[in-house]
Amino acid sequence: MIAHPPRNRPASWRALRSHIKNRWIVPFVAFEWTWQWAAFVLSNWSFLEVLDYLGSFSVLVAVIFYFSTSGDRIKQRHYQAWQVINTAQGKGGSGGRIDALQELNADKVPLVGVDVSSAFLQGLRLERANLLRSDFSAADVRGSDLESADFTSADLHDANFRGSNLEGASFQDADLHNADLVGSNLSGARFSGTDLGGADLRFTDLKNADWKQIKNIRTANIAGVKNPPSGFIDWALNNGAVQTTSE
Repeated sequence: MIAHPPRNRPASWRALRSHIKNRWIVPFVAFEWTWQWAAFVLSNWSFLEVLDYLGSFSVLVAVIFYFSTSGDRIKQRHYQAWQVINTAQGKGGSGGRIDALQELNADKVPLVGVDVSSAFLQGLRLERANLLRSDFSAADVRGSDLESADFTSADLHDANFRGSNLEGASFQDADLHNADLVGSNLSGARFSGTDLGGADLRFTDLKNADWKQIKNIRTANIAGVKNPPSGFIDWALNNGAVQTTSE
């Protein structure tokens, strides 16, 4: 609310006119005197003060309304994000899905069963995302940050995860058949029941990875693997993995 200081009653025109020595400034003084009286009269008009209070009250009402409807706005935003994802399902390109997925994950919305197969999602950031039973098959997710993401029972065959951060991710019962994981960070990742057949694991970081219950690693390329857990290399080679540095 604007605070208006009290105004003093202006002098009468006769008293003011008596102090004017030069006639040419009389119109200017008269103009100023008229507005002084107008300001004095309005400053004592209670109606204007009431309008001032009402203006402040309307701002308060608007703030209360904004926060009371925040839940509906969030739901609407989520609905629009899902609409973007579902509309582009099965298509190549991004189609706005990167922003939509990241927005949903930022609001801690589970992305269970999301289908982004064949999508172009380079640089995607879905840290700690719930991607249970999701479909990333043949998707291009190079250079993405998927730290601690849950890919349990997900379809990831032929997906390109080159150079991605998958530290602590769960691939329990996931299908990574023929997936490209070259240079990715898989430290601390969990592979219980995972199909890694034909996967390209060259130069991946497998520090502290949980590998002992891998379902299939036949023809997977493990050349140049970094920080392999004890016993992993021998086990992998004995179960059909290869070590080929070339593509």
